[in-house]
Amino acid sequence: MSATDIERIVRAVVAELRGTGADAPAGGERPATSAADDHAVQVVDLPDPTDPERRHALGVVDPHDPEGLANLAATTTARLGVGRAGPRPRTASMLLFQADHGATQDAIHGVVDEAVKDEFDLFTVTTRVADRAEYLLRPDLGRRLSDDARATIDQRCVKAPDVQIVVGDGLSAAAIENNLREVMPVLLQGFEAAGLRVGTPFFVTNARVGVMNDINEVIGAHALVLLIGERPGLGIADAMSAYMGYQPGPGKTDADRDLICMITAHGGTNPLEAGAYVVEFVQRMLAKQASGVALRQQTNAES
Repeated sequence: MSATDIERIVRAVVAELRGTGADAPAGGERPATSAADDHAVQVVDLPDPTDPERRHALGVVDPHDPEGLANLAATTTARLGVGRAGPRPRTASMLLFQADHGATQDAIHGVVDEAVKDEFDLFTVTTRVADRAEYLLRPDLGRRLSDDARATIDQRCVKAPDVQIVVGDGLSAAAIENNLREVMPVLLQGFEAAGLRVGTPFFVTNARVGVMNDINEVIGAHALVLLIGERPGLGIADAMSAYMGYQPGPGKTDADRDLICMITAHGGTNPLEAGAYVVEFVQRMLAKQASGVALRQQTNAES
């Protein structure tokens, strides 16, 4: 392959990422060069593929129904109408996919900043998981507290509160770092205003949702709220969930819990609104002395 062929290919890639045709004029589209040690160094300056305008840009060339495709793409954050280059994804689509995948890996393997915990005086305990690799392979161990964790919680936490708040990293440290500062004050102020006695909040590393049962076996709260990072998706990696249960304990399952998911400022439920809804929902749980399916059955029977 000649140097001319290589230059033409590079120009085509840059042109696609900048939203121009491969045969666009060279002015401004040709890769910049600079001199260093008397040698020309080629520098390709590519745009950020995660820019909102580029993220949602349609890549289908000459669609059969342009208006229909645009309307369809506007209803979802899924990757629709990205186009293709022969049988392969376009370069811009592949770079965006790789950028989003990188964000999910950062969220999954990230660690919540200690400063975030300190803002709310959260002490830290852990589950029976040894490390992050084991956490991903053994969900069952993430549902059980370590022996040291049980002892620490027993020593430091108020017993039998009306509401116990627990924070867990789950599958996204970014979810906690980006949302906890907004959600937690709403919960604390809302429960106080409702006249509810709040237990001692704390943080659980390598937590799964089922750890609620183990925690409440020690604390004995009437209601427990677990704020935990959701599994990140390709596009949103900082979504948090609020799991709620009435008197969780051994043997309780997802059928005994309620959930508010996709708590994020990036296209989900606003954290402030989510906090207010959790307070309202917990009050309903305590009034009905039920959660999950049992609460639904009571509500349906009264309607």
